[in-house]
Amino acid sequence: MRVPARLLPLPAALAASALLTGCFSATGADGSGEGERLRVAMMQPPRSGLSPLSDDAFKLSRWSTAETLVKLDADGDAEPALATRWKQSGRDWTFTLRDGVTFHDGTELDARAVVRSLTRAAGASPKPRILDGVELTAKPRGTDTVVVTTADEDPLLPQRLSSPQLAILAAKAYRGKTVDPVGAGTGPFELTEVDGTSSATLDRYDDYWGGRAKAPGIDVRFVPDGTARAAALRSGEADIVEAVPVSQAALLDEDLITEVPMPRTNTLYLNTAKGPFKDPGLRAAAREAIDAESIVKGVYEGRADAAEGLLGPALPWAAGLRTEVRRAAPEKPDGRTVTIGTFTDRAELPEVAAALQQQLQEAGFEVKLEVREYANIESDALAGAFDAFVLSRATVLDSGDPAAYLYSDFASDGSFNISQLADPAVDRALAKAGGTPTGDARRKAVVEAEAAVLATDAAVPMLHERVIQGDAADVVGAAHDPRERELVTLDTHLK
Repeated sequence: MRVPARLLPLPAALAASALLTGCFSATGADGSGEGERLRVAMMQPPRSGLSPLSDDAFKLSRWSTAETLVKLDADGDAEPALATRWKQSGRDWTFTLRDGVTFHDGTELDARAVVRSLTRAAGASPKPRILDGVELTAKPRGTDTVVVTTADEDPLLPQRLSSPQLAILAAKAYRGKTVDPVGAGTGPFELTEVDGTSSATLDRYDDYWGGRAKAPGIDVRFVPDGTARAAALRSGEADIVEAVPVSQAALLDEDLITEVPMPRTNTLYLNTAKGPFKDPGLRAAAREAIDAESIVKGVYEGRADAAEGLLGPALPWAAGLRTEVRRAAPEKPDGRTVTIGTFTDRAELPEVAAALQQQLQEAGFEVKLEVREYANIESDALAGAFDAFVLSRATVLDSGDPAAYLYSDFASDGSFNISQLADPAVDRALAKAGGTPTGDARRKAVVEAEAAVLATDAAVPMLHERVIQGDAADVVGAAHDPRERELVTLDTHLK
C-alpha cells in the first residue's frame, strides 16, 4: 500500500500537483492493475530526444531499458552484461555475446547488432565522450563474437564499453540521422512512449534474459524544479525522486532520503582562451579568492566536502597520491569585469554562483551572472562564451575511471573543454594516464594528470557533492548509485 500523503504548505502542494498530477499511473499499461507502477521524478529533461549518443543515455541506463556489453562492479572493474567474457590481444579485444538475448522489438542480439551500435557511436559527431582520443572499429566474427580494434592498445576498453552512451540497440533505432531508443533496448523495461521533455513511459519486458522485473512498469516525469520534486515525495505523488536539493533535504523525513558520497565535483571552469582569465595571474587571483568552506556550509548546509583536487573522497586513493602543485602567482584584478555562467537544473548552482560573485568582487573583480536552464546554456559554455562557468561534473561517470573525464574536460581536443584549455604539458600527462594499464600505476598517472590541470588554474575545484535520493516508504530495491547509472532495477518494486 502507498504511504498516505503528508501535509504540505498550500503553494508547494499546488506546485507539485500542477507538475505531476495526471502524469503518473497506478495501474499496468493495459489497465489490468497488476502490481503498482513506479512513479519516478527525474531532474533533467532529455536534451537529445533520449539518444544514447548523448548524456540522455544515462536516463536509459537508470530506467534499465538499454544495456551495454559490460557493466562495472563497485570497484569500477568490468563484469559481464551483454557480453559474457572478453580477451585482449594487442590492439584487439574479442567479446563473446550472451545467448538468448532479444531486443524489445523481438529481434535477436547478435554480432551484427553490436557492430552496428558501436560503429554508429564511433562515427558520431560529437563522439560520446568516453571515446575522446580513442579510435575504434568493430567487426563480427560469426554470430556471437565481436572483435573491437583500437588504433592504439587500450587497457581500459572493457570499462569504456560499459558507458551507457555505448548501449547496444536494435536495428530499428538507427533509421535516419537520429537514434531512437523507443522499443529498441534489451533491458527488463521497454521504453514505449516519450512525451518530449515532459514524461516517458516504460513497461515490463517479459522476455528479458535476466528474468522478470518485479514492477509492471515505470512512469517518469521530468521535473527540473527541485522544490517540486521534493514536494512530490512528501505528498505521495512520486515513489522515487532523484537529486533532492540540499535545501529540501531537511524538510523531508530522514527515513525517506539516502545520502551517498559521489564522484561529482562542483568546479569553476575559467576560460583560458580569451577574456580576463586568459591571463594566468588573474586565474590565480580567482582561485585565491574562493572560499570553498563557506560555500559548503552556506549553500550545501554541510552536505558536501570541500575540495582538495578534482577527484574527491569517492576515490579515496587520490588523496594519498597527491603532491604539492606549483601554480602561478596571483595578480590584482583591478576591477576587471568577468561573466560567470551556470544553470538552474541543479538547485544549488545559482546559489554557488551568487556566493562566487560576492567573493570575487571582494577580491577586486566586477562580476556578472548569467543563469539559464542547462539545455539553453550548454552550447554557449562549450563555445567559450563565458569568462567562467560553474559546473557540477561527474568525474567517473562513463568508465569508472577518471582519466576519461580529465581528457574530455581538459585535453586540447576534449569534447567538453569548457575552459578552452590547450596546454602541451596537460596533453602529455593525459595521454600517459590514458595509456597506463589499470592498477596502481594508472592511479598514479591519473593524479599526475590532475596536478597538471590544477597547475594551469583552468579549473578551480570547490567541493565534492553527495547525491540525495528520495524513496517513498513502500519502495523496495531502488538503487543508490554514486555513478548515477542505476535507479530502477529488475528488483525495484512497491510493497
